[in-house]
Amino acid sequence: MVDAPAIELKGVKVHFASGSGRSVRAVDGVYLTVPQGVFHGIVGESGCGKTTLARAIIGLQPTNEGSIAIAGRPLADWQARDRKGLARQMQFVFQDPLGSLSRRQSIEQSLEEPLIIHRTGNSAARHKRVLELLDLVGLPQTALGRTPRSLSGGQRQRVAIARALALEPKILVCDEPLSALDVSIRAQIVALFAELQKRLGLTIVMIAHDLAIVREICTSVSVMYLGRVAEAGTTASVFADAAHPYSQALLSAVPSPDPVIEANRRRVILAGDPPSPSNPPPGCRFNTRCPLAFERCLADEPVLMPALHGGGAACHLSSATTHGQV
Repeated sequence: MVDAPAIELKGVKVHFASGSGRSVRAVDGVYLTVPQGVFHGIVGESGCGKTTLARAIIGLQPTNEGSIAIAGRPLADWQARDRKGLARQMQFVFQDPLGSLSRRQSIEQSLEEPLIIHRTGNSAARHKRVLELLDLVGLPQTALGRTPRSLSGGQRQRVAIARALALEPKILVCDEPLSALDVSIRAQIVALFAELQKRLGLTIVMIAHDLAIVREICTSVSVMYLGRVAEAGTTASVFADAAHPYSQALLSAVPSPDPVIEANRRRVILAGDPPSPSNPPPGCRFNTRCPLAFERCLADEPVLMPALHGGGAACHLSSATTHGQV
């Protein structure tokens, strides 16, 4: 029997009420399958729905429609019957480690807290686990008595990652965990995530805006635009031969370390700003900015085929689409 995907989304929608009377369609019909043991990146412009989608996956944001399954089990069932089991299965790493850690607790207290809540071991066993977690993320034992404010940004993020790993989850969902860090520290945390993923066999879903980092560490990637997945596939295939015009534009902005390639790199400059998520255009959502849009794009909305498990491009120029209905 084939193992169930770590995460599977079918037609997930998250809409918010607004003062204008129109709902803000933050996530508007997302299909996504993340197999076990992969490192999956989710990228796109600010406001495309990445963070809302991540919060929906972890159960922090209610959905309006669609289904989410974690390890083959509906998220709603986990939440109703086995919330502690869900916490042991999946954890969240927030963007701002200082905001996600208690400023009054020592690092030892922060790391021990999930173990106490889940009644894991006695005091001695918990202390041993805390020391293991520090070693796992590369922090010295001298950090135990310190508070988050006394640590650097990189050290705080290491503590946040250690706390997320305290219960030995199989899945981590990370909301831009690198964006608040200096460039020099970012590389260290990227290396840490890559090492942990391989060492522990984790499934990691990472929201990111740095495409160079996604290319370096992610196994697969989904590109979001205006609440939907525009393109998805293996990182190698998407970066080598992006099928969606939006993906092509995003990737054209990634600088190359090779000066010859960089000098000859062709940039795709998109006109205008993304439409409002409360009033997306008819047809393809990208048609107002797409340099390749034609008549069909103005009336018929392409959607990734669920049978492809989120692979392919939601574009009329690609064969991997279905049209008109979600």
